[in-house]
Amino acid sequence: MNPAQLKQTLDNGQPVFGMMISMMENMRWTSVLAATTLDYMVVDTEHASRDRRDIANHVVMGEAAGKTVIVRVPEPNPVWVAEAVDAGAHGVLVPYCEDIDEVRACAWKLRVHPLKGEGFKNVMETGEYPSKKSQEYLEKRNGGRLFIMGVESKPALDNLEAMVDCAPLDGVFVGPNDLTTSLGIPDEVDNPLYVDALKRIISVSESRGLPVLIHQQTMESSKKAIELGARWVLHSTDAGFIRNGVNADFANLREFASQKWEIASEDASGDMGTVH
Repeated sequence: MNPAQLKQTLDNGQPVFGMMISMMENMRWTSVLAATTLDYMVVDTEHASRDRRDIANHVVMGEAAGKTVIVRVPEPNPVWVAEAVDAGAHGVLVPYCEDIDEVRACAWKLRVHPLKGEGFKNVMETGEYPSKKSQEYLEKRNGGRLFIMGVESKPALDNLEAMVDCAPLDGVFVGPNDLTTSLGIPDEVDNPLYVDALKRIISVSESRGLPVLIHQQTMESSKKAIELGARWVLHSTDAGFIRNGVNADFANLREFASQKWEIASEDASGDMGTVH
């Protein structure tokens, strides 16, 4: 899906499906991605070491594969947002947001980059552009980009309504490890405290037409997210798919092979007994 198709699908109340890119580094993965049914991919720069060139290469790779490319930046800072936009990202996911002013600065940077300084401040604070012509130019340049805010801590959860209303958002992101840790229940994803938090995030977000992404790692947890109402489905990582695929296939082959070798061993033992 291209960004316009992805956004239209979400606006229609339908789900989209993607994964996190944590380890892919080579453009030769383009053909692999093109052959998948992924709608989008999130390129991680929060926990993975990637510079501007790496981000730009991943955007080119994703576009060539026909996928919407969203970049998860390291932290809530408009400088990182600008870097992702300059690299051609279709969208930006800003993690671990708690400060409303930071969220507003990041969201508006996505909308009006490369506007800077006083001009940027005026747009963010008053909606006043340098001119109507500048406004039309920036809306055309950045209007199709997507901004996703991360709600991954108790302070963000406690201030949820104000957070989702403070800036022009396209989606809300939840990182289960970060949120459960902040709630004092690290990785207890079945804990009612965490499940209730997800229900609230989804309810508040969807009431404003904002789909929710929950980065789940297992099929069971991703299905649970869908059951709760998360429509922007973010399942596993490239590394997780490779690991799980290798383990599943070879577990199958090992089981099949062990049956064959057990039969062969029994036959050999019987033959030896006959000879003796």
